[in-house]
Amino acid sequence: MNEEEIRALSFATMDDGEELARAEVYGLLARLWFSPPDDELMQHFKVAVTQAPQSGAFLEAPWEAVVAAFRESDRSQIAAEYDALFHGVGRPDVFLYGSFHLSGFLNDKPLASLRADLAELGLARDEARGETEDHVAFVFEVMRYLIAGDDVAVCNLERQRRFFRSHIQTWVEAMCDSVTTHPRALAYARVADFTRAFIQVETQGFDLLET
Repeated sequence: MNEEEIRALSFATMDDGEELARAEVYGLLARLWFSPPDDELMQHFKVAVTQAPQSGAFLEAPWEAVVAAFRESDRSQIAAEYDALFHGVGRPDVFLYGSFHLSGFLNDKPLASLRADLAELGLARDEARGETEDHVAFVFEVMRYLIAGDDVAVCNLERQRRFFRSHIQTWVEAMCDSVTTHPRALAYARVADFTRAFIQVETQGFDLLET
C-alpha cells in the first residue's frame, strides 16, 4: 500500500475538505442506489473528472470504470438495467435491503435494530418514501449526515464508526457481490465495484481509529 492509499484511510478533522469529500461520496452513492440517474446526473458524468472523488489510488480504477460506464450508456439503458436488477415483477433479482442480506428476510430483526439506533440519533425515514430504513441509499444518507451534519453531539467520528460497523460493514459488500455477478449488471456492476472499494477504504479507516 502506497502513501496516497494510507492517507486515504485516515479521517481528517471535521472542517477539512477530505471529510466533505467522504460525505459527498456517500451522497452520490445514495443517489445512484436509490434510483437510476436523471438527465442532470447523467450530464455530470459526461463531464466528470476521472480522478476519484476521494484521495487514494485504491479508488481510482473503480471510479474511472463508473465514469466510463455512464458515458458509454444512455439514461434509458441504465434505467432499464436498474429496473431489471432491483425492481422486477414480484421479487427483485437483487435486494438493496440490509435485513435481507443479514437474515434472509425483509423487515426482520436487523431492521428493528437499525430503527432503534436511528431513534437514538433522532432520525427517521420520510413516510412518503416506500423503502424501509435498511435500504442501502438510506444508510448511506445517514452516514453522509453523520459526517457533514452540524450537531457535533451526533455528527462525530464515534457515531460514524458505530453506525458503519453495525449497519453498513455487515452487509453492503455482499450486496455489491450480488450485483457484480448478475448477468444483466453493466453500469451498476461498476457502481457496485466502486461502492465495495469505498466501503473497504472506510473499513480500514475505522480500523486505524481503534489501533
